[in-house]
Amino acid sequence: MAASLIRLHFHDCFVHGCDASILLENSSSINSELNALQNKDSVRGFDVIEDAKSAVEELCPGVVSCADILAVAARDASVAVSGPSWNVKLGRRDSMTANLDEAKRDLPLFTASLDDLISLFGAKGLNARDMVALSGSHTIGQAQCGLFRDRIYSGSNIDGNFARTRQRRCPATSSPHADARLAALDLVTPNSFDNNYFKNLIQKKGLLESDQVLFSGGSTDSIVTEYSKSPKTFKSDFASAMIKMGDIGPLTGSAGQIRRICRLVN
Repeated sequence: MAASLIRLHFHDCFVHGCDASILLENSSSINSELNALQNKDSVRGFDVIEDAKSAVEELCPGVVSCADILAVAARDASVAVSGPSWNVKLGRRDSMTANLDEAKRDLPLFTASLDDLISLFGAKGLNARDMVALSGSHTIGQAQCGLFRDRIYSGSNIDGNFARTRQRRCPATSSPHADARLAALDLVTPNSFDNNYFKNLIQKKGLLESDQVLFSGGSTDSIVTEYSKSPKTFKSDFASAMIKMGDIGPLTGSAGQIRRICRLVN
């Protein structure tokens, strides 16, 4: 679940700040962010957060927000797969509404260009180096066939042998069953938080278009090269970027609420 929990925190923070709005399900008054293309049928980890919330509520009811639990879970998920640790700031409160339109606008698409990514992250106060470091979380986790089919069958800037390997799991013809098939984002060490993701990009083995654009003759090539040579630098920068991301638009003081159940407002 490590990749899913890190991604869940990221998709929360990029939409109206780190306020656990992504955890809210559809209701008569809420149009869930899960309906956005970037989230639909792909974000997961909700049960982990609800289980943690339930345990915390038994000990100190009404004190710890779902947003804080999600931030801590992302850090612990990194540590669990040999990734870096960092001090998680606490004190966030939970939103009382979701922001579907903002999710559709602000969450990166798998077809995003380098300029798109730099712009989206820049709007959240994160620079290009932060963006490349955070993208390195794709050293773990999987992607659905429907997200990388075009790249492995007709994409440019891709290693031929890598494309053919991925084609074994992802047929050229789209169908609901085929589109849902999963492939590891990092073919070499898919369950270990390391810097192989960046080595893959240099070899034109990025699975998603939005991965490979980080090393495609553009302004971030040098950062990818640096991280490919220094796992220590990558992990340090990733931890710093996660702290910065966790600072995006938190609700504090009397704003929002402390939800009793993460998927529902009180």
